[in-house]
Amino acid sequence: MEYMSGQLGELVEQLSMLPGIGTKTAQRLAYHVVSMPEEKVERLSKALIETRKKIRYCRECYTLTDSEVCPICADGARDHETIMVVETPRDLAAYEKTGKYGGVYHVLHGAISPMLGVGPDDIRLKELMRRLEGDVREVIIATNSTLEGETTAMYISKLIKPTGIKVTRIANGVPVGGDLENIDEVTLLRALEGRTEL
Repeated sequence: MEYMSGQLGELVEQLSMLPGIGTKTAQRLAYHVVSMPEEKVERLSKALIETRKKIRYCRECYTLTDSEVCPICADGARDHETIMVVETPRDLAAYEKTGKYGGVYHVLHGAISPMLGVGPDDIRLKELMRRLEGDVREVIIATNSTLEGETTAMYISKLIKPTGIKVTRIANGVPVGGDLENIDEVTLLRALEGRTEL
């Protein structure tokens, strides 16, 4: 017997499509939304719609932003000669939480995975190589410690080494098979500080 109205059931179904949200959490969120004041629900829905419409890729590092250049790339106080290469904007956010990295980033939006049909042309490697034509002293490869992340790190290292730019890899401390977004700031900081040259 159906115990939820059609509209509430639809809201639960839509919420459960979000990553990490199961049916129980979706139900809890749906009940919370319907108990919220209408103006707060309108602000929430407007924020969702406006974010989806206005968010784009930074023309420098390819993270998500609502302007042409993200705040990190636009910051003149950052070290633009050091580029940390990460797989996703969530990985960038994880490193920014440490508050200890003063360089800029390059977001690949994926990792090389022949098993999944993802090759070097499917991630933002050409854009990275174009950035290296400027004044770059070091590239820190901070891809995940997965098979795909390691494959991507080695591929990038082989591409960059002939340019004479220093290439380093984040140190151990990040567990194998772990995603950067799920790792605490102290572990991320240790991995950054203990990086090694490839």
